[in-house]
Amino acid sequence: MKGLLLQLSALDADAESAVRVIAYFDALVAARADVASLVRATAALAECGAGLETADTGRVRYRQDGTPAPSERSAAPEQPERSEQPEQPAADESAGLGHVSGWMRLDDDGGRVWLERPGPPRPLDEIVLERMAIAARAIGTRVRPSLHIADPALVELVLSDRESAEDRARALRLLGLLPDVAVRAVAISPPAGADVGVQAVALMARGRLGRRTVRVAVLGRMAAVLIQDRAVAASPASDLRLALAERPSSRTGTTVPQDGERDGTSPGGRQAGAGFDRSTSASTGHWDAAAQPRVGIGGPVDGLDARVSWRQARLALRFAAPGSADALVVDYAELGSVALLADVPVDRLRSDPDVRALDVLAQGPAGPGDIAVLEAYCQATSLRQAAAVLHLHHSSVAVRVANLEDVLGWRLDEPEGRFRARLALLARRLATAP
Repeated sequence: MKGLLLQLSALDADAESAVRVIAYFDALVAARADVASLVRATAALAECGAGLETADTGRVRYRQDGTPAPSERSAAPEQPERSEQPEQPAADESAGLGHVSGWMRLDDDGGRVWLERPGPPRPLDEIVLERMAIAARAIGTRVRPSLHIADPALVELVLSDRESAEDRARALRLLGLLPDVAVRAVAISPPAGADVGVQAVALMARGRLGRRTVRVAVLGRMAAVLIQDRAVAASPASDLRLALAERPSSRTGTTVPQDGERDGTSPGGRQAGAGFDRSTSASTGHWDAAAQPRVGIGGPVDGLDARVSWRQARLALRFAAPGSADALVVDYAELGSVALLADVPVDRLRSDPDVRALDVLAQGPAGPGDIAVLEAYCQATSLRQAAAVLHLHHSSVAVRVANLEDVLGWRLDEPEGRFRARLALLARRLATAP
């Protein structure tokens, strides 16, 4: 307060005006104004352009007439050394605003507020900036949960191919997202019988997404998630895989039948699953893949192009399958040329001889276990690694692989044979994906 009192004492002639400025910003804080409202109100009060930039909000600028001004950057720039003065925000001549006439630091992360006044600063500009900064800090320290259940209608509008850019931008703002900051879409499909919204929210809450802004909406039998952050280029795939792998399920787990179990059940009577996994059941401390959601992750795009990331996320979801956390969470960026398989019509995939051979295998008495062994063996680098994934002895896996070679006619000990099997498994996964 000492600095503020010194400023007030230097403004004897305008002391009443200074008090009004203080009251103006206090009222904004009391009314729980958001960042955009604060900048817009400052521009109106100062009768010139105003701006604010933080790591969380990116750059927000408004003209004197209350209309938003374009932002040169959607996030704070790289920060200078602490011993240097922070970078002064640049003017935007194309927006019809003057040069930056004054600015003030908000935090050590490079946050700042400024006025864009043509000509020299006015006497009250300093106190306007100081009170704007105080209000911005107050707004920024409010408890704002980053994970929200969103209005499905707004999310559908953001992801629509038919809506105008203006409508999509408005929907993004209503969701608490910034149209000019990158966004990433995630598609989540729950296990059979599970609540879509509960599964999606629980997974995202466990995903250690930090300061990212997350919006979750239920669209039919799928959850759509929008993630926004200045570091959105970093995929959440590893965080979500870790979240899935760390959380045992209370549901009964899936196991691969041991040799001689031809009825499709384990000794404990559990039904064998359709995919390989690292688990038996939560009661034995193992992780249950069959009770976990499948996840597809799209790439980062401009907020107004969220529909592109959503298409990528849904495509990646088709490749996700019950199994390890790596199999359950598929990042579109990690698919590479494998994503081209998704362009093949489903009918053609289903009619492929290799896919049909796997369908016949899966319908056999030990079918789910055989498919699980084939999946694990094709992805592993050795019999022992596949055995570790399946919780079987490596000699049992060797016997099963030999039986699979006889049934399918593929040489699984050769690169070409394993590639053929892997391709057939992927094609079958796409053909049977919900």
